[in-house]
Amino acid sequence: EVQLVESGGGFVQAGGSLRLSCAASGFTFDDVSVAWFRQAPGKEREAVSCVNSRDGSSWFSGSVKGRFTISSDNDKNTVYLQMNSLKPEDTAVYYCGGRYGTVVTRTGAYGFWGQGTQVTVSS
Repeated sequence: EVQLVESGGGFVQAGGSLRLSCAASGFTFDDVSVAWFRQAPGKEREAVSCVNSRDGSSWFSGSVKGRFTISSDNDKNTVYLQMNSLKPEDTAVYYCGGRYGTVVTRTGAYGFWGQGTQVTVSS
């Protein structure tokens, strides 16, 4: 059974940093893509960043490019999202999604999901 577990969310002031972790089990990190999505109240889930474990290819949404970085530790089956210079508009529940194969940004392309972790950024 594949399980994804997010951690690292919390409350931070604008300009601060958080690091989210997505730990996977039952999911071999040979050629998988893990993406971070976020969903704010009343809004659709949107892709934030994603990375492929085999070749390290990655993608960032325009709203976070230059502030967030993503990395994959294949030995630990864990993907990290380092979020710097956080803004109030980054407030959302952050989810990690997993799929076999290349990086894509469509929510429906990801078959495995974690339960989410709340990130709240105060102004």
